[in-house]
Amino acid sequence: MATDTARTQAPDEAAGLRREQRGWYFYDWACSVYSTSVVTVFLGPYLTAVAERAADADGYVHPLGVPVRAGSFFAYTVSLSVILAVVVMPLVGSAADRSGRKKPLLAAAAYTGAAATTGMFFLDGDRYLLGGVLLVVANAAQSVGMMLYNSYLPQIAPPEERDAVSSRGWAFGYAAGSTVLVANLVLYSAHDSFGLTETTAVRVCLASAGLWWGAFTLVPLRTLRDRHHARVERATATGLKQLAATVRDMRRHPLTLAFLLAYLIYNDGIQTVISQASVYGSQELGLGQSTLIVAVLLVQVLAVAGALAMGRLARTYGAQRTILGSLVAWTVTLAAGYFLPAKAPVFFFVLAAGIGLVLGGSQALSRSLFSHLVPPGKEAEYFSAYEMSDRGMSWLGPLLFGVTYQLTGSYRSAIISLVVFFVIGFALLARVPVRRAIGEAGNPVPEKI
Repeated sequence: MATDTARTQAPDEAAGLRREQRGWYFYDWACSVYSTSVVTVFLGPYLTAVAERAADADGYVHPLGVPVRAGSFFAYTVSLSVILAVVVMPLVGSAADRSGRKKPLLAAAAYTGAAATTGMFFLDGDRYLLGGVLLVVANAAQSVGMMLYNSYLPQIAPPEERDAVSSRGWAFGYAAGSTVLVANLVLYSAHDSFGLTETTAVRVCLASAGLWWGAFTLVPLRTLRDRHHARVERATATGLKQLAATVRDMRRHPLTLAFLLAYLIYNDGIQTVISQASVYGSQELGLGQSTLIVAVLLVQVLAVAGALAMGRLARTYGAQRTILGSLVAWTVTLAAGYFLPAKAPVFFFVLAAGIGLVLGGSQALSRSLFSHLVPPGKEAEYFSAYEMSDRGMSWLGPLLFGVTYQLTGSYRSAIISLVVFFVIGFALLARVPVRRAIGEAGNPVPEKI
């Protein structure tokens, strides 16, 4: 009788995990639209224009009495949102692990971010301060939500499935981003046909991302389950103290920390390429805004195929080897970008295709590999450190890019300088004995890793 019960429970448990995985994918589908349409395309130029309308004769705005150049307001606001996220994420991660109640925290983060994004519809005239507050709240909420979302991965996917599950999640996100971006660009380009002004069309595009985020978050909230881990610890640390406690705990797992260091470096290169590619295209190659937007769409679409293809490669060669291969591909892509001729959109599209094919896979497999290195019961806490590496620590790449351009006056030299992040990241990742690292973290070692 006991044997029959066990046989019945095993398929039921597998079916439950499949259902949770399908729901989990939809959080990437829900929130990636914010990154693509709001942060990457529309908000930066629009918020800067709003700040410029509010500026004094010298071009300054004065939030809380502090003089800030209108053209710098967006960048400073993004930086402030990162600082807020760095303070909040370790606290929320630790609370999620202690209580086992991630889902209410995920809901709070998602709907805070979605509400702030939807509220951007009211960003008109000279309301730059409203835009800054909404951006800080939305960006920080997205970081917290992604940290909690990522921490579900080791709970909903057995070790041998995590590469594929993580890759599908990234693919869902890029598919949603490209779908909504196409719709937004149609609305923006033909706003007169819809009886809208240009600024109203932008505000509708911004708000639509928040509505999309909130609507599709319902799917993971209905399907994911909270789990109470046996190893519950009381803690009273908050904010930066909790971050320090997390780092101290990670020192007990030096191989996990070694992987995180490698990821921090090569991901810094990835994030810098993403953020500076449009600058390189417009300033060095002389390409127009429409060309750059098409390139962004191409990256989004091909990132779906790239994430799924690299997930399949990981099943054959293991996640670590596949990530190492992607870092080689990043290096080759940057080298090719250095030689791109100016005023040649076709070649820039080829470069965008190369970025898209390795972008999703390198990010997806890094996430799944890290999930193997997290001690059981500390998923959210460790993923808060991972998320800060992903979002809060990527400052050295833009600094190197800017300094190189300042010293050489060439964006070609600036873009090729980023190769150093992929070379160093490759060397550090190759030195991590991931099988031993997984065992020392207290997790089962997959056959292929």
